[in-house]
Amino acid sequence: MKTQMRQLGQGMTEYIIIVALIAIAAIAVYGFFGDTIRGQMGAMTAELAGEDSSAAKGNVAAKADIDKSSGNKTLKDFNE
Repeated sequence: MKTQMRQLGQGMTEYIIIVALIAIAAIAVYGFFGDTIRGQMGAMTAELAGEDSSAAKGNVAAKADIDKSSGNKTLKDFNE
């Protein structure tokens, strides 16, 4: 019975170590790609809100001219 309890404790310890390593790796990846991830999330949020995603990239004027000339609709003019 004592051996079985040790094995359960060993399995739990290994699981905790694996979870900790995954968390450290995730933090490292976010630290390395953080600016890129933030930029992409901002662009996706702008698109979902019906705005121009290029606004997040600084290319507002060119994209606005293309949208007006092509007649593309966004969520802002959904009821029209």
